[in-house]
Amino acid sequence: MKVTTSFLRLPDGHLLLPADEVTELLRRLAALWIESAEAEDSELAPDTVAALVGALTEVADNIDAECIALMPAREDED
Repeated sequence: MKVTTSFLRLPDGHLLLPADEVTELLRRLAALWIESAEAEDSELAPDTVAALVGALTEVADNIDAECIALMPAREDED
């Protein structure tokens, strides 16, 4: 899995990462877990993988929802 990120450094030294990159990473990781669990020689417990994938997906969905809620309302252009 190759991931490129767009870190942004604040004047106080903290790093920021765009939310869409975080959610993409979480969803890609979940997809890789599913692929690994479906492999013939996998020793991963399907129920555990399903729970982990569900948790990652829920976190990604929550981040997306929070970001959407923060977006300014668009005014209709008539």
